[in-house]
Amino acid sequence: MLERIFSLPSSNLKWIQAFSAGVDYYPLEQLAKRKILLSNVSGIHAEPIAETVFGLILGQLRGIKTAVENQQHSSWKPDSSHYTVLSDKKLAVFGTGHIGTRVAELGRAFKMETIGVNHSGHPATGFERTEAINELGPAVLNADVIVDTLPLTRKTRSLFDSVFFVKLTAAPLFISIGRGPSVVTEDLIKALNDGQVDAAGLDVTDPEPLPSDSPLWHMKNVTITPHVSGLYQEYVRDVVHIFKENLCQYKKDGTLTRNEVDMKKGY
Repeated sequence: MLERIFSLPSSNLKWIQAFSAGVDYYPLEQLAKRKILLSNVSGIHAEPIAETVFGLILGQLRGIKTAVENQQHSSWKPDSSHYTVLSDKKLAVFGTGHIGTRVAELGRAFKMETIGVNHSGHPATGFERTEAINELGPAVLNADVIVDTLPLTRKTRSLFDSVFFVKLTAAPLFISIGRGPSVVTEDLIKALNDGQVDAAGLDVTDPEPLPSDSPLWHMKNVTITPHVSGLYQEYVRDVVHIFKENLCQYKKDGTLTRNEVDMKKGY
């Protein structure tokens, strides 16, 4: 669609309001060259996604996933030998934006130790401490739960690969709700098979939809949701609210009030 608009001799496109938080599917370099503004809906996903993250965590660590599977076979198996509690567990969250912050807040409510990972290691709300993404220390590599909330950029694409997984020392529960291509799928499968990762909760995959022949579908220690963690009944209402705020401001002076995307950073 954008290519068609760009090719029009009379194109006067000045601003795009995205319907999502991630904007990696937009031609950011072209938009920057044409001085076209882009805004996203970052912020509205924090609560539903954070709740999904903890649904995945509790489903795995409290045995709910196994119980649901047993229910399909009318099987009563009260085996709690693998159950644990969240209290005092280490929660490492990659990405300390709106979503990561809310995940950390819920983590602290469960009395978890919260460690944030961001570009520079700068302090972030909700985290007891933070680390730089290129200088990961024992606190992150020894985490019990790792959550990927990162946007997709040149630096985050394929970040979670075999090199990353082999460094892990606690066989964590790995949860990905950011962007599928930040994880190398084949490397995650190998890490799960080799015990470098104990279990996974995936709302995003690479590719999407996940092919029906992917081994991930049949792994008992993997929970897959079809990229729906950010959805909720009032989603469109909240998107329109951001659009209306931006539209009012744009009509005044050509600037945006909320969520203008930095084309160089990609978010």
